[in-house]
Amino acid sequence: MNARSAFITGIAGFAGSFLAEELLAQGWTVAGAVYKNEPLDNLRAIRKQVKLSSLDILDAARCKAVIAKANPAYVFHLAALASVGQSFAKERATYRINFEGTLNILEAIRELKGLKRLLFVSSSDCYGPFTPRNKTLTEEQVFNPVSPYAISKVAAEHLVQYYHRQYGLPVVIARAFNHSGPRQADSFVIPAFAKQVAMIEAGRQEPVLKVGDLSARRDISDVRDIVHGYRLLAEKGRDGEVYHLCSGKAVAIKRILEMLVRKATRKIDVQVDPERLRKTEIPVMRGSYEKARKQTGFQPRYKLEQTLQDTLEFWRANV
Repeated sequence: MNARSAFITGIAGFAGSFLAEELLAQGWTVAGAVYKNEPLDNLRAIRKQVKLSSLDILDAARCKAVIAKANPAYVFHLAALASVGQSFAKERATYRINFEGTLNILEAIRELKGLKRLLFVSSSDCYGPFTPRNKTLTEEQVFNPVSPYAISKVAAEHLVQYYHRQYGLPVVIARAFNHSGPRQADSFVIPAFAKQVAMIEAGRQEPVLKVGDLSARRDISDVRDIVHGYRLLAEKGRDGEVYHLCSGKAVAIKRILEMLVRKATRKIDVQVDPERLRKTEIPVMRGSYEKARKQTGFQPRYKLEQTLQDTLEFWRANV
């Protein structure tokens, strides 16, 4: 077993592919799991440097076989149905993949002899609405999940903590706040805006940008900062602990939209689309990353302006 060998579930996804790049840049050996027929576009730049295995995390026996063969020192569990919006339409699948899939990964790594750390990726969505609405959240904030996605992550967190207490598994939980960047699916707000801007610029969409609720304020990080945090938590986090990874700032979705529209090469009108409005929206979400900073040295490096520019350039190249 290589002391800095990693196995990433969800490696071909948005954050998973950036995590693979982060680890490779630090000299790690990287393997990962991809779902059957999953596109590998996100891994194009590093495809020859990573070892991939086909895996459905709902297949318990296959999880054990694939992870045992990889025999990693570190496991990063990112595979999930990750869209809050889509989780309302795919409730049962969200619960199964995000909870039962996590159970299968935990059972698989129980049998690894030299495991140094499992990093489980959770979400600030676990908190749901809270009062007072402008408070800065710490890791002690009480859970109040209001979406199937959030419910599944709360349940999975409890499962991970149980395996730590019951079986002594070395686990760390990263409670990640919103993050964005190139390669993110357009079911999320920033790429949804950026793709529409690129489509309008290319003459493939009328110069009208359709949006949902713009009043919400979110703590948004660059994906490259978040995966840097994942590595630091795996290396320096304390077993059984939960850490926020976030920017520490709340920015209005309206401001993000305005920043992207200003970058457009064509004049764009904005229209609210009722289909994009959610029943339950949290007005303000802002976290503190002080615990991660003190214990691992985590510090955001990318400014929002850079994240938006890079995301827009990605969609300009891909529409």
